[in-house]
Amino acid sequence: MLGTYFYHEILRKTVIGFGTLFNNINIRHKDASGTNFSVMKVPLAYGPMQKFLARIQQQPELEREIAITLPRLSFEMQGIQYDPTRKTGIAQTFLAKGGTTAKKVYMPVPYNVSFELSIMAKLSDDALQILEQIVPYFQPSFNITINLIDSIGEKKDIPIVLESINYSDQYEGSFETRRTIVYTLGFPAKTYLFGPVADDPAGLIKKVDVDYYGSTNIKTAKRVQRYSATPLAKQNYDDDTTTVLDGAISEKVTKFKVSATTDLAANQRIIIDTEIMKIRSISGQNVTVFRAHDNTVAASHEHNAAIGVLSATDNASIEFGDDFGFDEMSSFFSDGKEFSPSQGIDI
Repeated sequence: MLGTYFYHEILRKTVIGFGTLFNNINIRHKDASGTNFSVMKVPLAYGPMQKFLARIQQQPELEREIAITLPRLSFEMQGIQYDPTRKTGIAQTFLAKGGTTAKKVYMPVPYNVSFELSIMAKLSDDALQILEQIVPYFQPSFNITINLIDSIGEKKDIPIVLESINYSDQYEGSFETRRTIVYTLGFPAKTYLFGPVADDPAGLIKKVDVDYYGSTNIKTAKRVQRYSATPLAKQNYDDDTTTVLDGAISEKVTKFKVSATTDLAANQRIIIDTEIMKIRSISGQNVTVFRAHDNTVAASHEHNAAIGVLSATDNASIEFGDDFGFDEMSSFFSDGKEFSPSQGIDI
């Protein structure tokens, strides 16, 4: 299985989503009268704090025309760690809709991606302005929605948790040395990583069996009833026209004439336009039916309207995302046997 190429860009999207949270922070300076005389958007860049501090220390002259500007924000991904507290079920795959087809997807694996956000400023008030525009949103988490896998439209809310805030004042050396106040905020992003997405929908459940037992003692309980459900098609997938209407009918008619009944039988499901009917009986060329079967709507139908039979072939052709019904059946037992899912037989 390893070696199958896939790349959903989930980690990249998580990094971008995290950085986007802080790309519109401003600081303002006021004069003695309380009027704003400067408004500055705080620059944001991806990279370690030490890189920017090193550049500041290499340019200590306050009178140089060009120097790295403060305040500034920087962030960096620090690590990735598996999160067992968010582990999902033991199922290995699930089916998702990608476009018009079903796709087999491996179950997501929960991982925490650790980020470090650094606030660097020369003035204490600048740093506090930035800090106050961030901290109140985290109580202690803030959710962002990320489209993790485009091909199946898998979107999840990713909590960003504020875990720590540290402060340092990088003011050392002579008076000419530039001062740097640094607040360091630690965040884990609780994201999910997905495996490959297969176009083969193998594994689509087409039948469900539920066995009922006469006791809660799992060692001696005897099976007494089984409930089975299989999907029933509500479309004529094979587009077979068995016969046609011999005359128009209204939505209330339950007995009508068809051109031929050779391929029709009692209890069959037939479809005319989009209405499904179930045959009660056949007499000559006359067919008596139950109207509006399988939650369809009774409607009027024109002369020579095509009549198709919904068969096992149609049931097997149901695709992921289609509208379908269920064929339900209950069976009663007195043999005390158990069904083996691996062997597919009673033992």
